[in-house]
Amino acid sequence: MQVKEVMTRGVECTRPGATLQEAAAKMKSLDVGVLPVCGDDDRLAGMITDRDITVRSSAEGESPASIKVADVMTPEVVYCFEDQDVQEAGRIMQERQIRRLVVLNRDKRLVGMVSLGDLAVESGAKGVAGQTLQKVSEPGK
Repeated sequence: MQVKEVMTRGVECTRPGATLQEAAAKMKSLDVGVLPVCGDDDRLAGMITDRDITVRSSAEGESPASIKVADVMTPEVVYCFEDQDVQEAGRIMQERQIRRLVVLNRDKRLVGMVSLGDLAVESGAKGVAGQTLQKVSEPGK
């Protein structure tokens, strides 16, 4: 089964120049904890999580209304391609200890996200999901 068969489509981005307050408001309205960051060329520029907002800015006493997404986002994005097998997506998640993965088409354009839950529920690959959860949950090295 390919990733495109289980991924969530219609993923929304935020921009590097948006404020953390804007990104947090978008996360709240979408009921998500992570947003891809897309540049002006609509290419993936990074990822920002609710944890990034809290740990990298709020904990330092910075105002979310004045800090830009680019200042706290993670620029290195782990991804898979939509035509890859779900087993491969699970392996990537295990190796990188992440619970969600950005999905790109072969032109490297954002087409969706796949989560650990997607692997378990949609693919029926309970073994892959269970093994991935175990590896993702191990303490970092």
